[in-house]
Amino acid sequence: MEVLSNLEPKKVWQYFEQITKVPRPSKKEEKMVEFLMKFAKDNNLEARRDKVGNVVIRKAATKGMENRKTVVLQSHMDMVCEKNRDVKIDFDNEGITPYIDGEWVKAKGTTLGADDGIGCAAEMAILTDDSVEHGPIECLFTIDEETGLTGAFALEAGFFDGEILLNLDSEDEGEMFIGCAGGIDTVADFSYKKEAVPEHHVAYKFIINGLAGGHSGDEINKGLGNSNKIANRFLQKITSKYFARLAHFDGGNKRNAIPREAEFVFTVKADFAEDVRKEFAKFKEDIIKEIKITEPNINLELHEEAMPAFVIDEETQRRLVMAVSACPHGVHAWSPAIKGLVETSTNLASVKFYDDKIQVTTSQRSSLESGKEDINTMVRNVFLLAGAKVESGDGYPGWAPNTDSEILKIVVASYERLFGKTPVVRAIHAGLECGLFLEKYPNLDMVSFGPTLRGVHSPDEKVEIKTVDMWYRHLLDVLKNIPVK
Repeated sequence: MEVLSNLEPKKVWQYFEQITKVPRPSKKEEKMVEFLMKFAKDNNLEARRDKVGNVVIRKAATKGMENRKTVVLQSHMDMVCEKNRDVKIDFDNEGITPYIDGEWVKAKGTTLGADDGIGCAAEMAILTDDSVEHGPIECLFTIDEETGLTGAFALEAGFFDGEILLNLDSEDEGEMFIGCAGGIDTVADFSYKKEAVPEHHVAYKFIINGLAGGHSGDEINKGLGNSNKIANRFLQKITSKYFARLAHFDGGNKRNAIPREAEFVFTVKADFAEDVRKEFAKFKEDIIKEIKITEPNINLELHEEAMPAFVIDEETQRRLVMAVSACPHGVHAWSPAIKGLVETSTNLASVKFYDDKIQVTTSQRSSLESGKEDINTMVRNVFLLAGAKVESGDGYPGWAPNTDSEILKIVVASYERLFGKTPVVRAIHAGLECGLFLEKYPNLDMVSFGPTLRGVHSPDEKVEIKTVDMWYRHLLDVLKNIPVK
């Protein structure tokens, strides 16, 4: 049963609800590619896909507007697949369950995928609505934006012809984005030895959940709690005071999401059990006091646990705990040029135990290439000093703002005409694909805008209903006013 069909604009919400039924994790977008190609065929639209799975669908100009510049409408087809621990879902084969909660659309216990499914839905609505006035249109749907921008990296020159690109992947209605941060991922691997649990030990599990989480770029400035850092603080306390031994650590998931949950299993000499419980009670009190303003729903638990099969060797434990403690997280530098804009940041995203290694994943961002290099080097050095094997990805470039952009002036004038107020024009600390597009298409004129989303990259993700209508009306008016070639 469709639950969004009565929302406005109808076509956008109808297509969005269809998209929520299509499994589309990053790097596994095959079903979404098939969905888009079938959509194009069913609507007699010209479509092609490239070797990695990017799709472009073309629509001819409205009669009398053939001489307008060609516009590329762009969104990414993949989504971050996060869920609450108590939710069972196979993201590879199951869709999302959306529902209406007052003024917002949410999903039941998972990410909603409005980032950037709502952009895809708007493109599909425009492609099938003959009442929309526009010049030549190319709708570009890219793969794997969330975990490496590989679709944008692999995009070949000549895949589209447009001179103007409207990126539909922003999250604040009334704000027009003309620049973004570049980023790079850094992964540290610790090898370890399995050792027998010491005699006369008891086992416990530490759990932290209820944190807000969210986008590691756009929400890194909010002072939100990092589950890995908090869990590691308690681990360090009980290691140094009571010689606790670590058996397992599982915290965070996606490199571009601030970690919201973590747990670890440890053993400690039975004689220290009561001291550890008291230490936990004091630690819980202190942490809640520290971050109760930004994290009112934080939950900390300590439970007795079945004895683990092994603990890791003390030397690796010491190096891991010290490295996670020393690794920076959060805002590193603010932009001196744009008030309130984060210039450089880093996210300690996940700590995972595997059978042969412990892996720590981090992600660095900066609007300056030199700043990105500096924070990346800082993080690398922490883990190199701790004896880990460290690798960084290729990274992706930022998008330098162009305040003289022709399309920016059109977008701003359109917004003022429709809503009687001037929109905010700014850069964003999150990564967008626009910087990579410029490498292949250096003459593109670009702007990014979208409806209001909150809690993206977390199960709290939601999109504000009224802003989808405002954004879509704005988008249609911009298309109506694209200049001649």
